[in-house]
Amino acid sequence: MSAVRAEPAGGPSRRSTGGAGWGCHRPGIGAQLAPVDNRFSWLRPGPLIASRNDVLARWFGDPTDDQRREWLRRLDAYARAEGVPAPPRDRLVARFADRDRISVAVLGDPGEGDASQYVVVPVLERVAADTDLGIVCSDVVYPAGGVRAYADRFYRPYAGYPAPLYALPGNHDWYDGLTGFMTAFCDAPPDAGAPSPAMAGPLWKRMLRQLLWRRAPKATAEDVADMRWFRNADSQQAGQPGPYCAIDAGPVRLVLIDVGMDGHIDSDQAEWLCAVSAGDRPKILLTGRPIYTYAHVQACPIEGGGDVNDIVTDPANHYVAAIGGDDHNYQRYPVLQPDGRTIQYVVAGGSGAYLSATHQIPNVDRLAPAVHEEAFRCYPLRGDSLAHFSRRYDKLLGFGLGRLVISPDDATTLMAERVGIAPPRPGSPAVSERARRAADRIFPLPARGTAPAHNWMSLLFDSNAVPQFKSFLRLDATRDEIVLSCWAATGCREHELDPVLEDRVRATRQPDDRWVWTSETPGRPVP
Repeated sequence: MSAVRAEPAGGPSRRSTGGAGWGCHRPGIGAQLAPVDNRFSWLRPGPLIASRNDVLARWFGDPTDDQRREWLRRLDAYARAEGVPAPPRDRLVARFADRDRISVAVLGDPGEGDASQYVVVPVLERVAADTDLGIVCSDVVYPAGGVRAYADRFYRPYAGYPAPLYALPGNHDWYDGLTGFMTAFCDAPPDAGAPSPAMAGPLWKRMLRQLLWRRAPKATAEDVADMRWFRNADSQQAGQPGPYCAIDAGPVRLVLIDVGMDGHIDSDQAEWLCAVSAGDRPKILLTGRPIYTYAHVQACPIEGGGDVNDIVTDPANHYVAAIGGDDHNYQRYPVLQPDGRTIQYVVAGGSGAYLSATHQIPNVDRLAPAVHEEAFRCYPLRGDSLAHFSRRYDKLLGFGLGRLVISPDDATTLMAERVGIAPPRPGSPAVSERARRAADRIFPLPARGTAPAHNWMSLLFDSNAVPQFKSFLRLDATRDEIVLSCWAATGCREHELDPVLEDRVRATRQPDDRWVWTSETPGRPVP
């Protein structure tokens, strides 16, 4: 496909430390684009306090199912009041349906509004400016939604992206009752306010939740008009029919679901999902929580019974991939199905939020025979993740003395030993005892920690230092070919000018209408 860019000569991080961004001598211009008055940090108490609805929902019950139903009812009411057609009941976007080929940019969990988000922008505009549409996959805005927060976290960074942007909400977008999301993507009035959470349980419990629950910050139509100035071209307008929808993107159907705060879907959405999943058109699911992550399968329950993955794996539905945000890195699992098909399960949450460590991903052979370590890909590489976090730990816990710092070469060797794999690129032939002691302190043994616990540490140890290890996806499709590419954003100027292709897989349609995937990065072909 001519629209798919060739891999640059420098190659991905699997081939060199320079490809990973180590030794960068000239920081890029992307970080300089971030508003100077919006230096986001999870170390400040404000973002965590503003996100308290997540904890309250676990204590008192998740209200998102009822709020989502009310939002959809409101969209119909707004349309009637304005005398315009209501959103289609099938929540289907058909404006791209007649395309013979399609290109899509996918940005996962971008919305911190600081350097870690803006470093992606120059690479996005270089390798995805010609895409037909973009999709923000989970957590459009951190830390807790709010209409006005979209100015520096959505409208400003993507002002130069010429195509329409659609989105699916993540848990952080629900912390304001989805008010900001519905205003930005579904044209809900900004002053409407979030639907009131349904209350249940004893009086004291209802009163306590009412007292503690964070309300959506107020905004005006003028606020929205000011923000939309950044993306006011006709070609940039989307018009989304709800927080979940399907997009007929030429030869493929993109199915966007809303998993709320706790990672499930309601029964109404499940009924819709079954309906839009039917038919022979190849489909790609996009969700706020990945189905495969950290070498295990993550449930996505359906209200009333069942799981979303049951729909994805049903051969009658013709899913070829499932892409999820939430974990802030890139992971790809080519999962062999019992009937011989392969579905690509992708974690794509690396477009701006704090880095989620990949060195805690265990050997993927634990999932065999469905998927093997040799076919698995992640970015950053496990060794690069360990080297990155060693610098952060040394600065915050080691007084900056360098005793906890592990070089990328040492980290590559150490992680290959720990996981039991061949190094993805050449590492140190001999690792010093100091580096081994540092790794023992930084990387807890499997009995001492879990991936979710280390993600919390990733949040606390957020850093905007180069290399940034950010990424986004580009999807290119025709009737007979689907190409999924992962592009890196290191924060280095040389990689803004000559972007790094980290991973690519290509599916070709066979005469019997099966899709066969082949990896185009180092490693054996995907089964």
